[in-house]
Amino acid sequence: MGRLEDRTAIVTGAGQGIGRAIAEKLAAEGATVVVSDVDAGTARATADALGGKSVGVRTDVADRDAVAAMVDEARAQFGRIDVLVNNAGWDKVGPFVESDPADWERIMAINLFGVLNTSRAVLPIMAEQGGGAVVNLASDAARVGSSGEAVYSAAKGGVISFTKTTAREMARHQVRANCVCPGPTDTALFASVVEGNDKLRDGLIRAIPLRRLAQPADIANAVSFLASDEASFITGQTVSVSGGLSMS
Repeated sequence: MGRLEDRTAIVTGAGQGIGRAIAEKLAAEGATVVVSDVDAGTARATADALGGKSVGVRTDVADRDAVAAMVDEARAQFGRIDVLVNNAGWDKVGPFVESDPADWERIMAINLFGVLNTSRAVLPIMAEQGGGAVVNLASDAARVGSSGEAVYSAAKGGVISFTKTTAREMARHQVRANCVCPGPTDTALFASVVEGNDKLRDGLIRAIPLRRLAQPADIANAVSFLASDEASFITGQTVSVSGGLSMS
């Protein structure tokens, strides 16, 4: 039996990359996964690959009504929501002084307000159930800063603070909330950022004490642990999965 047998989990941004790896890991541990993604095709493809009762749902986490509809659908279909993984994110890299305020709004809407929207819909359900686990994906950019990602860092810093506060508020309902901060991870998104710049990629890898990029599975393993009963006495914590790139 897996650690998440008979649990229902919502994973946002789960169509590809880290989100898909998280969905695969939770399903492998026995969970039924609601694969939420703004791209309906990748959401359905991931859910089909997971098999079982897992379903793919197109959801824009920045749209509060769409989030509420997705959560209502999940609860109607499966009866309960045991795990929420807020993974959906977006960024546009560049110096802050050259940035477009329209991009600030999109970065905040997806990375910060997306977490608020899903949490507002799911936390009351978990409280009513008498338990649940939330794992929010932030970033080491929030903890130590990251050149070219000023607004993204600010949004993810908000996610860390929000996680700690919801952990305090929800503890009496036995609902836990924790944060995972990935370091540089070997995804298509990362490849697009460093495309044609081998110097940047190699420099980043040299800066990581374990001398490699994270694989999506590295992040998924940490999320799965925090979502499981093995972490039943862990709440309000921020875990860096970065190969030692940042330490605290």
